[in-house]
Amino acid sequence: MDDQKKIESLKRRYGRTVMPGKQPGMGGRKSGVPAKAALTKNSRITIRRLMSYLNEYKFFMVAALACVIVSTLANLAGSYMLRPIINRYIVPIGGGKGSAAGLAGGLALMAAVYLVAVAGNYVQTRVMLTVAQNSLQKIRNELFSKVQRLPVRFYDSNNTGDLMSRFSNDVDVIGQMLSSTLVQLFTGALSIVGTLVLMIYTNIWLTLVTLVMVPLMIKAGGFIASKSQRYFSAQQSSLGAVNGYIEETISGQKVVKVFCHEEMAEEEFEILNEDLRNQMIHAQFFGGIMMPVMGNLSQLNYILTACIGGLLCVLKGFDVGGLTVFLMFSRQFSRPINEISMQVSNVFSALAGAERVFAVMDEEPEPADEADAVELNPMSGYVHLNHVTFGYDPDKVILKDISLYAKPGQKIAFVGSTGAGKTTITNLLNRFYDIQGGEITIDDQDIRSIKRENLRRNVAMVLQDTHLFTGTVMENIRYGRLEATDEEVIQAAKTASAYSFIMKLPKGFDTVLEGDGANLSQGQRQLLNIARAAVSKAPVLILDEATSSVDTRTEKHIERGMDRLMANRTTFVIAHRLSTVRNANAIMVLENGEIIERGDHDDLLDQRGRYYQLYTGAAELD
Repeated sequence: MDDQKKIESLKRRYGRTVMPGKQPGMGGRKSGVPAKAALTKNSRITIRRLMSYLNEYKFFMVAALACVIVSTLANLAGSYMLRPIINRYIVPIGGGKGSAAGLAGGLALMAAVYLVAVAGNYVQTRVMLTVAQNSLQKIRNELFSKVQRLPVRFYDSNNTGDLMSRFSNDVDVIGQMLSSTLVQLFTGALSIVGTLVLMIYTNIWLTLVTLVMVPLMIKAGGFIASKSQRYFSAQQSSLGAVNGYIEETISGQKVVKVFCHEEMAEEEFEILNEDLRNQMIHAQFFGGIMMPVMGNLSQLNYILTACIGGLLCVLKGFDVGGLTVFLMFSRQFSRPINEISMQVSNVFSALAGAERVFAVMDEEPEPADEADAVELNPMSGYVHLNHVTFGYDPDKVILKDISLYAKPGQKIAFVGSTGAGKTTITNLLNRFYDIQGGEITIDDQDIRSIKRENLRRNVAMVLQDTHLFTGTVMENIRYGRLEATDEEVIQAAKTASAYSFIMKLPKGFDTVLEGDGANLSQGQRQLLNIARAAVSKAPVLILDEATSSVDTRTEKHIERGMDRLMANRTTFVIAHRLSTVRNANAIMVLENGEIIERGDHDDLLDQRGRYYQLYTGAAELD
């Protein structure tokens, strides 16, 4: 595989976010529409969407714009005041003698005008920073709120590092545009108009010389800006891919080291980093050459203006003060054009980031509950799967005609080969995914007609992969039911056989866990997850390889605790270690998405079928 193909492959894995259908505000590109035209339309839509976050700050925006107008007009007035000062007090028209006192007074007045400009600029900067940060806070809140409402399917098909990049890098470039770029664009436009008016008032012929250079400057700026937009968009995508790879590699560092893949990881990172470097070079190059190119054109304009202005002073009697301020205006006229051209790069970078942020915001959330959805309070836990058919991809069926029944106090175990569909069944009970055929009921109520929050509060899960949050042990266990008392949390820890090791921690239940409980063993982390499920008091309990990370001795303690925990609950157990399911009321043997055998441990051994093979094979391995 050549480097380019490998780059594209890695970017698809670590930089892509699967966004089916239309991109944010893009409306889809129709065949026959030129790419440039479609891009322009998309940019306008994205800008309008960004501006919508400023609507509630209209008063502040008006105040900021008023300050910009005052500051700009004061700067222009201060610049023009130099003409009468020179003509009256330095080189008086008609050959008179200058006046030091008049010069001092004129300079003091000019300084006062410039102070007004400084004050206006200070106020608008503070106001726009406040508006920008408030808008960013709203964007982050909406983005975070949206990811909380996205279905599990979204996280199964998206890279965590790339999503994190949207929260940090992409939102940051949006903030830069809102806080400074917008004001600078308006200030630049106002400065251009004001300066042009004063230039025409000062000398129409020199103004025409300056205006000859404007089309050339606009053409050069437009060409550079068109290149910048493409490369800034590619830069943001490459940055997301790099962040995604870093996040995955660091979180999986133990696996990398176990299989000695350090060199391969370094090689793949270098490929992604090299691609990011190339994209950043292109983006920063076209963004960076804007100022030198526009500056050189401005310098050329200044030289032409100075030469022609000097001739007008000698031959046509043009006043020295007028020439001085006009040269200053020619500089001021070019500077806002340069600044606007420079800000275009920031705008394109922000638009690229905004499109990535809005792409997540535009993702379809979990479907809303049905209008007549009900709450089951209390929920007893009678679970019935009736001819259930399901596939993550509708065209590829995973579960085929699954039927089973479980009631409170029963323990139903799922065993079978990897990929047989065991975990898929438990995902369906929580409505992480909706079935394509059949029916799942709890207490004779179709789960699709039960409010999701009510359903999930009554179905506790202990997954094979543990996850603990930053906080105390007490807080992590209470996560299962926030209103649980300290006594209930302690009792849950005892039920899960976690109490003894918790009390050996430096501060017991008040010990703060960080880094997903990095200072605990894998088994201890799992015990806390089991305690979290115990405190939830959910009538339905799902244990997905819950004891796979603990040793045999700890497993025996957990089993005794689980027996107490499952006394009045409907429990579903997924286990590869078949010794943990011998006391199950019913064992379902799955193969290729079908239940091929069912019964208790003794019945299945007597059948000498697939379960017998799995059990005796496991015994031989033991």
